[in-house]
Amino acid sequence: MTVDLVIFTVNLEQLKVLLVKRAEQPFAGLWSIPGGFLESAESLEDAAIRVMQEKTGVKEIYLEQLYTFGAPARDPRARVVTVVYFALIPWQNLPQPTSKKISDLGWHAVEQLPELAFDHREILNYATSRLRAKASYSNIAYGLLPAHFRLSELQKMYEIISARELDKRNFRKRMLATGLLEETGQKDSAGAHRPAMLYLFKKREFVLLD
Repeated sequence: MTVDLVIFTVNLEQLKVLLVKRAEQPFAGLWSIPGGFLESAESLEDAAIRVMQEKTGVKEIYLEQLYTFGAPARDPRARVVTVVYFALIPWQNLPQPTSKKISDLGWHAVEQLPELAFDHREILNYATSRLRAKASYSNIAYGLLPAHFRLSELQKMYEIISARELDKRNFRKRMLATGLLEETGQKDSAGAHRPAMLYLFKKREFVLLD
């Protein structure tokens, strides 16, 4: 039994996923999603958090169990069933992990994935579809945003996740009507545009939108 993690972020206006390059067989030299075997005394979620910390050095992020993959031939070494979680993390420079099983780590755009080991392309496609579906009816984008943000940044985040443009007026009206956002009282004066109000989520937790 293993636990694998699909870790999403948004950078340079692209939805990206964290991949590691395998240094061992099977599939040495190919990219894969991070994961690890379940230890005898830990829960699935504890295993996911452990793998997250080992690979990224962070733990306080959005984390959700995605699906269980157990095709008989998915791992050439033995019959291995994996429980997959997906996580959302605001963009940052993550420390390089130290592991004999990993030779490289990097963020890859979901639309430009390299050749992947095991059944990880199938897993990534499933995770991306789930994330995009959730973006249509929830506030899930909070997991990819900094604490304070412009409404324009919030809209852009949803557009990147869903891979489609959104009407500015309707989007802002809908988000403000949810009661989930709060003005910080501060404005962002960075950039060439006029200063814009900064907002925050009253609670950084998953909520369904009306």
